[in-house]
Amino acid sequence: MAVAAAALLVLGAMPPSGPAQTGGVRVGQGAGGGDRNPAPGRDDRDTSAQDEQDGRGEQGRPGRWPTSGPGRFTAAAGESPIQGAGGPVRRYRVLVERDIGQDADAVAAVVDEALGDPRSWIASGELRVQRVASAADADFTVYLATPVTSERMCALGGLSTERYTSCRLPGQVIINLARWMEAVPDYGASLAVYRAYVVNHEVGHEFGELHESCPGPGEPAPVMQQQTYGLDGCVANPWPYLDGARYAGEPTAGT
Repeated sequence: MAVAAAALLVLGAMPPSGPAQTGGVRVGQGAGGGDRNPAPGRDDRDTSAQDEQDGRGEQGRPGRWPTSGPGRFTAAAGESPIQGAGGPVRRYRVLVERDIGQDADAVAAVVDEALGDPRSWIASGELRVQRVASAADADFTVYLATPVTSERMCALGGLSTERYTSCRLPGQVIINLARWMEAVPDYGASLAVYRAYVVNHEVGHEFGELHESCPGPGEPAPVMQQQTYGLDGCVANPWPYLDGARYAGEPTAGT
């Protein structure tokens, strides 16, 4: 069995204008997209003297997850099969911040499942996806990072997450651990559905997609709707393709 490669990111030691290196992937270059501003009345900032607070391992099941971590990442081992029927292969790595109680290979399996689903972006027939272990082979990297670390990473690209949301920078999909562990209030679907949504939403930005709006009450939410902020009357949906066709809402302002 391949041994997971360690990718190091020490955010606290970076000069303000210098991107860090994580196994050859540059962190913090350029603008990006994603659910990147705080939802009203919500903030995952730690208000105690400690760097941990109570979280939820699943919706409705108490657990614990750290709000900050070492800023060092471990890459998932091995590679996945190529998923999709046609088009160029977009290769990605999965990196998980160390000491946060999440196994990199287990997280990678969730990402692989979301991106390899026939309702995901591969349904277009215009691209395929594959997870790889080597930074040199990857087109982009999916990070799972604590709220503090993800905030710092996103801020390097000029995005504000207030430790609450996830974001995407060029070549970097940065998923907030808090959202990974507990989704968002009143989402109306399982944690597994939210995880598939946040992966497909942020990777959608990497594939050039912009934000979209809810098409109407009771309709599925487009995957590029900012579902982290609320559904606006729509129903939670993690997929860009439904019934074999691209499902989208009207474009919204911004990225």
